[in-house]
Amino acid sequence: MSAKALEILKTVYGYDAFRGPQARIVEHLIAGNNAFVLMPTGGGKSLCYQIPAIARPGMGLIVSPLLALMADQVSALRQAGVKAAALNSDLPPEERRDLWEAIETGGLDLLYVAPETLLRGGVLERLGRARLSLIAIDEAHCLSQWGHDFRPSYRQLDILARAFPTTPRMALTATADAPTRGEILAHLGIAEADAFIAGFDRPNIRYAIAEKDNPRAQLKEFLRRHEGESGIVYCLSKRKTDETAAWLRAEGYDALAYHAGMDKAEKEANQLRFQHGEAVVMVATIAFGMGIDKPDVRFVAHLDLPGSLEAYYQETGRAGRDGLPSDTLMLYGHEDIALRSRFIEESDAPEQRKRTERQKLDSLLGLAETAGCRRQVLLSYFGDHCEPCGNCDTCLEPPQLFDGTIAAQKALSCIYRTGERFGQAYVVDVLLGVENDRIAQFGHDKISTFGIGTEHDGRLWRAILRQLIALRLVEVDHAGHGGLSIAPAGREFLRDKPDLMLRVPPPRRARRGKVAGSSPQQSAVPEADRALFQSLRQKRMEIARLQNVPPYVIFHDKTLIELAAARPGSRSEMADIPGVGEAKLDRYGPAFLSVIAKHAE
Repeated sequence: MSAKALEILKTVYGYDAFRGPQARIVEHLIAGNNAFVLMPTGGGKSLCYQIPAIARPGMGLIVSPLLALMADQVSALRQAGVKAAALNSDLPPEERRDLWEAIETGGLDLLYVAPETLLRGGVLERLGRARLSLIAIDEAHCLSQWGHDFRPSYRQLDILARAFPTTPRMALTATADAPTRGEILAHLGIAEADAFIAGFDRPNIRYAIAEKDNPRAQLKEFLRRHEGESGIVYCLSKRKTDETAAWLRAEGYDALAYHAGMDKAEKEANQLRFQHGEAVVMVATIAFGMGIDKPDVRFVAHLDLPGSLEAYYQETGRAGRDGLPSDTLMLYGHEDIALRSRFIEESDAPEQRKRTERQKLDSLLGLAETAGCRRQVLLSYFGDHCEPCGNCDTCLEPPQLFDGTIAAQKALSCIYRTGERFGQAYVVDVLLGVENDRIAQFGHDKISTFGIGTEHDGRLWRAILRQLIALRLVEVDHAGHGGLSIAPAGREFLRDKPDLMLRVPPPRRARRGKVAGSSPQQSAVPEADRALFQSLRQKRMEIARLQNVPPYVIFHDKTLIELAAARPGSRSEMADIPGVGEAKLDRYGPAFLSVIAKHAE
C-alpha cells in the first residue's frame, strides 16, 4: 500500500486503516489505472477518488449530479484542510475568474462540476490546459437509460475518454444491477478487469414493510422512536407531500416539504435547513435525495410504493450513511400497485421498456410480500447474498403463513361472478355477505360467491387480494377505476389449483409495540456516555452555526460517540480518535477537549 495514501488517510481524514476494498481501489488509481467502483452508500466511495486525486500530481476532476452534493463535499474537504472547489453557473463573475485562475495554476486538489456545466462551451477546452490527476464520475448509474435516475447529460460523458485519453478515470455508484453495470463499463470505456464490486449490504439499516392501514397513525408510531433525529418521508405526489409536512408540523415536528412544484429558492432553503439541522424531517417526492451527503439521517419512510427495487434501495440508503443503526418503513396497498401499473401502461415508452418496468415492479412486490428475510430478497436482486439478517421485520417477527389455496379460489371466483369490474372493497363485501343497496342493485346478493368468505375478516381478505395482485393472479384496471379482473395466470390457477401459501397480516398490537423503545442513535451510545455525547453535539452545533456549515462536516456522530467513550484529556489522545485529522484537531481540539474536561469535574 502506498505510504503516501496512508499518510493522507491519517493526517487529512483521521483514520489509521482503509475499510474493505478501499486500499486496493486507491492503489489501483494511484498507479494510473481506470476503475469502476460499486460500493454501498456509506461504504466510503468518496475516499476512493479523493485520496488518489490528492496523492497524484495535478487536480482531481469530479463529475457530480447536484449542486447541493458538491457544496457539501467541498465544505467537508475544506474543513479537513483540502483545497477543493465547485464550478457551477451560480458563481458570481469575480469568483468564477478566481476559480479558473486556481484551476489553471495548480491551486486546487479537487474540482467538482456538474455534467451540464462540464459540457458547456469552452469548459472542457479550458480544463485541457490544466493538469488532471484523475477524473471521477460519481452517481454513474445516472447514465443508464434503464435506470431510475437517468440524466441525459451523463450519456455524453464518454467524451472524457477522448478528451483526456491518458488521465485515469473512474465511475462510482451504489446502485446498479448487472445490466446497468455492463452499460456503464461499455459507455465509459472501462474494462471489466478494472471493476471493483464491494457488494450492496447495509447491515446497519433495519428494513420494515407493512400494509397501509392508517398511514398517518403508522408513521406517527414509527417516528416515536426518532425524537430529536433527522429523517426523510417519501410521498408519491406533490399534494400529499405538502399535506403530510403540514400535518407533521401540527404534531410538533420540524417538518419541511420538498418537491418539483415548489419555488427554487424555497426548495434550496428547505434543503439547507435539513442539512444543517439535527432534528428535521424532510417530506419529499423523489425530486429530493440523490447524492444527499447528510450522514446522520436516522430513518427513511415511504408512504407510497417506490418505483422499483433500485429506487427503494437508493432512497432507503440515504439512512445511516455514518454506519450507525437506522430504520426504514415502507407502507403500501393494492392502490399503489394499481397506480404504479398504470404509470407503466400509460407511458409512451416502447414495449421493451414497459416489459422491463413490469419486471421491476414484480421484483419490488416480491420484496414487499416475502415471508423470508427482506435483506436476502433485496440483495439477491443485485446479485448479492447474505444469511438471514436478523435486522428486518420478517426476521424479527416471522409472518404467519396459511394455506391460501381455497381462499384464492374463492376470491378469483367472486371477481369472476361480479363481472370483473369492481374494486377491492366491493369484492370483499360480497365475500363477507354484506347486505347493502349497491350489492342488491347489481343482484350480487344472489350469486354463489355471496357470503362464502366469512371464515376470514375484511382485513385478511384485503391482504389476500393484495397478495394475489402482487403474484399477478389478479389485475387492476389501469384506466384508474380500480376494478379487479382475473389475469391469465389467475385462470391457470383456477384450472390447475396448485397449493398456495399466503401471509397473514400481523396483529395491529404487534406492529404498534414493535416500534417502541429507544432510538437507533441512543442504542449506539452507552447510557454512561449519553450526557457527554449530547454536550459534544451541542458544541458541534454551536460551531457549525457560527460557520454556517452542516454540523456533520465538523465531526460525524460516530466521532462524537468515540470521543464520549474515550474521553481524551490531551491533544495527542484526541489525535487517536477515528475521524480527527490534523486540520480539525488544530481547529476544534481545544473546544471539544474543554467540553470533555468539564464533564470530568
